[in-house]
Amino acid sequence: MQNELLKELDARGFINQSSNLDGLNDALNAGRVVGYWGTDPTGDSLHVGHLASLMLMRWFQKYGHKPILLVGGATGRVGDPSGRDKGRPMLTDVQIEHNCAGLRKSISKFIKFGDGATDAIMVDNYDWMKGYSHMEFLREYGTDFTVPRMLSMESVRRRLENGMTFLEFNYMTFQAVDFLTLNKKYNCTLQFCGADQWGNSVMGVELVRKKLGREVFVLSTALITDSRGEKIGKSAGNAVWVNEDKTTPYEYYQYFRNTPDDLVEKFLKIFTEIPLDEIARLSKLQGAELNSAKRILAFAATEIAHGHAAAVAAESAADALFAGGANAENVPSVEIEMTDKMGVLDFLVLIKLFPSKSEARRMVEQGGVQIDGDKVTDWKSVVVPRDEIMVQKGKKVFLKVICK
Repeated sequence: MQNELLKELDARGFINQSSNLDGLNDALNAGRVVGYWGTDPTGDSLHVGHLASLMLMRWFQKYGHKPILLVGGATGRVGDPSGRDKGRPMLTDVQIEHNCAGLRKSISKFIKFGDGATDAIMVDNYDWMKGYSHMEFLREYGTDFTVPRMLSMESVRRRLENGMTFLEFNYMTFQAVDFLTLNKKYNCTLQFCGADQWGNSVMGVELVRKKLGREVFVLSTALITDSRGEKIGKSAGNAVWVNEDKTTPYEYYQYFRNTPDDLVEKFLKIFTEIPLDEIARLSKLQGAELNSAKRILAFAATEIAHGHAAAVAAESAADALFAGGANAENVPSVEIEMTDKMGVLDFLVLIKLFPSKSEARRMVEQGGVQIDGDKVTDWKSVVVPRDEIMVQKGKKVFLKVICK
């Protein structure tokens, strides 16, 4: 690969699959390319699981190309079956509007919007899909998709056993029309996607070729997984959000600070803009020295998402807490109604530090819970209400509880 952008992306581990890597290489070498990435408004913030695609788009813009960010107001009303065992809940128009605003806030942290040649624009596929009647859509595109081809998609095969609806079955046709529309309107020739969207995205490549006789490209990224190998997403209950009203900068910092040793190099390459030679040096650190690489990773990732001041504050709060200091200003907090003493297990579940009393008891018995600096060893003990209670879970999770 001779193109400098593709070299960067390949070296950082972004490239999972491409519809035609040689053709894309030539297109990028020929001049400015317009490329898009889309997400449905199923939530009002992006999360870490989205960031491989979003950081890829950030590099795409830094190398002089133009990003389009598509929010799926139409596809969000259908529901993407990819990676799902059941249909997604239906969203109201009010929910979709609220979520779209939150997604733009998330994306703006990583991508520059504006009117310049390489400035990003945001579009909503509901703007063009709402103009079709059912009959018009079928007559315009119905013969471009064959049922055997659609049934061959992994996202469809997985859902067929669980009662896939006709609504969901149409999802890939909507996404394909998105690529066709963006190609016509903006000369968009590249779609970025996660690995789980590969089948839907390739359908768009095929539709553009059938309708316009043009070649367009898809470039997919690998999915980001947690330490258990599970995809990071809100439905899995392990999401770390980009917007600070859902995940504080301190919690965001701590997520990256707690990166497993074997993922430090991968995360440095994907979630930061640290030069590759410096990443190579940091990745060679072993034992306790590897913690310095994790600090650099956490600071750099937090700085991109929340700015320099927030990264400094998060780092300072973490350092103070780990050193036994009293500065808890930037530690995440929760307010609860508590006017009388409460059993420690009920307390830990109430503040949502544990999902159940059985898990809380297990951690207490293992000596992994501290309250105001004192280790809790008796699961039958009680917590007395006071204005603020500092709770520690394990070595690195802190929560400030404010009693009302």
